[in-house]
Amino acid sequence: MTAPAVGDHLRMDRRDFSTFLAALQSSGYRVVGPTIRDGAIVYGDIRAETDLPIGWTERQEAGTYRLERRADAALFGYVVGPHSWKKYLFPAHERLWTARREGTSFAVTPEPVDETRYAFVGMRACEIAALDVTDKVFLGGVRDPGYEARRTRALRIAVQCGQAGGTCFCVSMGTGPGVTHGYDLSLTEVLEGSRHEFLIAVGSEAGAAVLASVPVQSAGPDLDRTAERIVSTTAASMGRTMETVGLRDLLLSQPDHPAWDRVAKRCLSCTNCTMACPTCFCHTTEEVPSLEADQTERWRRWDSCFNLEFTKLHTASVRTSGMSRYRQWLTHKLGSWHDQFGMSGCVGCGRCITWCPVGIDITEEVSALRTPAPRAAVGAPR
Repeated sequence: MTAPAVGDHLRMDRRDFSTFLAALQSSGYRVVGPTIRDGAIVYGDIRAETDLPIGWTERQEAGTYRLERRADAALFGYVVGPHSWKKYLFPAHERLWTARREGTSFAVTPEPVDETRYAFVGMRACEIAALDVTDKVFLGGVRDPGYEARRTRALRIAVQCGQAGGTCFCVSMGTGPGVTHGYDLSLTEVLEGSRHEFLIAVGSEAGAAVLASVPVQSAGPDLDRTAERIVSTTAASMGRTMETVGLRDLLLSQPDHPAWDRVAKRCLSCTNCTMACPTCFCHTTEEVPSLEADQTERWRRWDSCFNLEFTKLHTASVRTSGMSRYRQWLTHKLGSWHDQFGMSGCVGCGRCITWCPVGIDITEEVSALRTPAPRAAVGAPR
């Protein structure tokens, strides 16, 4: 066949997946994707196909995650784990600049641009949508040079979801499960009887270039229909739903609803939800001086609006209660995020539900806020 081109739909046999990984590596990409570590499917370096969670899946519910064996040898037969791709694009701990003493002053040297070319293998539709959100944060208005450098060099290899997780609600958020944009290559894994192959949709010239040395053939209409059926079946089996109509106005008009107090009695302010979330971007900076006082470094690290110190102004925090911090998180994520960035801050991946130690369910909390509060329960703003 002719060289792969943007818009092509191609077929690749399962036995050629190792060749596909080798093509990524020989193209100069650092390949990262799903791998098993510490009892979970997390993102890490992929050097060979055996690093992938072949034949594994996971079961997720509120506050519950466990790995299980599948009845087949699927490479991508899972949903999403505790990691998101922001760990590569927006590192948890990153040096921003170094200042060195020169006479009576200091010379500031920005941190060099990260030259790593990542190939993100296994991006789900909700995670592609999360990139749209973080692009608004880090590339809209003031541009973050570190994020921009890593984002520009990243090759996005999406995988269509062949199953829904128990805490997924991407259909409600309009972010999945089908990958429709934002990819360089999109893979659909097809397992039917002895048939094990991939439908590949080419989304960019960079993606097409990788396939130049990979055995692929034109995909017939039957494979396209099979891929569409897989995504449709996944969409019909979501583990959760969330009613989003009027949600922004609902949240901004309910600061005193008793549901906030009820959820605050359970919330540990542990920050798990914000650490696992693919769009949360709260961070702080810290100065690290040398003992000789001739040099200092500025570092950025992840922070969370659930931390008491995060909202400290002058000498006191402006949100001293766990209730006020949870209310801020949910109202911002689903409400005022629209005012800042023109979209929701939630993509329906369900991580915040799964990885909450006490099983707080964001979809249930939204439902509770839609229940009218008794007039006697409404008091002064807190």
